[in-house]
Amino acid sequence: MKRILTYTIDEKHDQFTIRQFLEEIGCSHAVLVQLKKTTDGILKNGIWAYVNDRLNTGDTLTISLIEPESSKNIVPVPMPLAITYEDDDILVINKPADMPIHPSINNYENTLANGVMDYFHSKGISYTFRCVNRLDRDTTGLTILASHMLSSAILSRQMTERKIHRTYLAIVCGVTDEYGTIDAPIARKMDSAIEREVRADGERAVTHYRRIAANEAYSLLALRLETGRTHQIRVHMKHIGHPLIGDFLYNPTPSPMKRQALHSFCLEFMHPITGEPLTFFAPLPADMQAVFPEIEMTMLMDVIHRHGHV
Repeated sequence: MKRILTYTIDEKHDQFTIRQFLEEIGCSHAVLVQLKKTTDGILKNGIWAYVNDRLNTGDTLTISLIEPESSKNIVPVPMPLAITYEDDDILVINKPADMPIHPSINNYENTLANGVMDYFHSKGISYTFRCVNRLDRDTTGLTILASHMLSSAILSRQMTERKIHRTYLAIVCGVTDEYGTIDAPIARKMDSAIEREVRADGERAVTHYRRIAANEAYSLLALRLETGRTHQIRVHMKHIGHPLIGDFLYNPTPSPMKRQALHSFCLEFMHPITGEPLTFFAPLPADMQAVFPEIEMTMLMDVIHRHGHV
């Protein structure tokens, strides 16, 4: 992967060092180290420069992000990818169910990483796999991939600063309140390597939800994560007595679905390089749609528009 970016220095950044400017736009320490190691990685007005050199108004600063090798131990495997958005800096994909994000001992060739590696391999582009918002194997919907080290660093900071707004859709048992906030700490369950639970000594976890529709058995909810704990929505909804249908880890009861009814519906964030505000939606998947066939995409999008981030 090769990405060359050029910046024209404005009055605000006059007399900044190159290091100060690059740190302000989002370069992490690791990115700066890589730029310094790269031939012509940092050029001021077309001439190689030190990171402590000062910039003047009107200067041109060019950085070259070059990653000649692809991720090791991720086998390229051809598979269909539902690409929602793509440019030189990010890739947004609508992930299907039954697809892990990363390879593991039991899932070496059937992951999103395998498919994305093949996608870039087929274009003759080296690629390091970097997923910004990870989804469980059976959670469907939107996930962001960084195309290079700088977009990865900036998006990771946005995640840490809670500037990437994630709205999920879930189908849960029973009829919930119209809206609510769950503020309950989550920790790993003592006797399980996988399962989590609400426990006083856990990490703070906050989930906001709004009911979109309900019938005699189930509620369709829009949920926003304020924090990003493992299995957060699944654990929180069980905690308030409305577990997700099909969630056989936290709700092992008969279900009209064969997986947990959880879908990453909407992502809102700033483009890591241009700063442009971006919003993406992924339609309700067929298995969830079958439980609430009357729900239309326009209705779901209206919830976001009317209530902001739920």
